[in-house]
This record gives sequence, structure tokens and C-alpha cells, in this order.
Amino acid sequence: MTWDTVFLLVNYWAFAGWIALVLLPRGPKILAAILYAGVFLLCLAYTVMIVGFLSGGINPGGPGGGDFTTLAGVMKLFDSPGGATLGWTHYLAFDLFTGMWIARDADQKGFSRIVQFPFLFLTLMVGPVGLLAWLIARERRARAQAKV
Repeated sequence: MTWDTVFLLVNYWAFAGWIALVLLPRGPKILAAILYAGVFLLCLAYTVMIVGFLSGGINPGGPGGGDFTTLAGVMKLFDSPGGATLGWTHYLAFDLFTGMWIARDADQKGFSRIVQFPFLFLTLMVGPVGLLAWLIARERRARAQAKV
């Protein structure tokens, strides 16, 4: 399987999880499906790739490799199809997990789906920005609920 194929598979898989998170009812079965069929499988794919890389079984950096010990090493690692796919899978797994947390937290705090959408979209596109925006937006309701 080529790195392009792996990249497309993890992208489509994550996107399916996001579509489910945004559009489907958030009952326990749907959330469990997103968590285990979405986040879990992305984490598993990442684990297989990183273990293969760290054990020397696969070399996502191509000739000359790359490493995690220096900025130059990380740049070299990400400058290859395998390294970029490895890093991208990491982002996809954590962003989907973060999106799930935001959605569940927003539901619990009574935010409508329409209000949630911009935070989820930001999290999908620029993960930490969406999380930061949500942490700011939720603060007033979180404090009010804590006093009750």
C-alpha cells in the first residue's frame, strides 16, 4: 500500500467521523461508534506506523530518514510522504477526539448545534484554535453550572 493510499484512507476515515459527529444524533451508540470506529482506528493506524518507524521496520523519512530529536530531524521526517502521513494521522486522531469532547461538553452545557458548529469546524481545520475558542466560549456556562 502506498503512502498516498494510507493518507487518503485516514483522511476519509476521519472525515466520516466528523460528519457523524456534526450531523447524527449524539446518543451513546453514535458517540461510541465515533470513538471506537473513528478515533480508536486512527490511533491504531498511527501506532502501527510509529512502531514501525521506531523499530526500523518502516522508514517514512525515505533515504536519510529523520528523527524526533531535532527540528532539522522533524523537518526531514515531515518532508517525505510517509512522515507527512504519520504526522497527519496524529493530527486527525487528536482533532477528532477533541471535537468529540467539545460536542459532548457543549451538549451538556446546553449549547445548540448551530452554536457548536463554528467551534467544531475550527477544530477540524485548525485544531488548537478551535479548542481555544471553545474554552473561552464555555467559561461562563461552566462557572454557572459549577455554582449550582
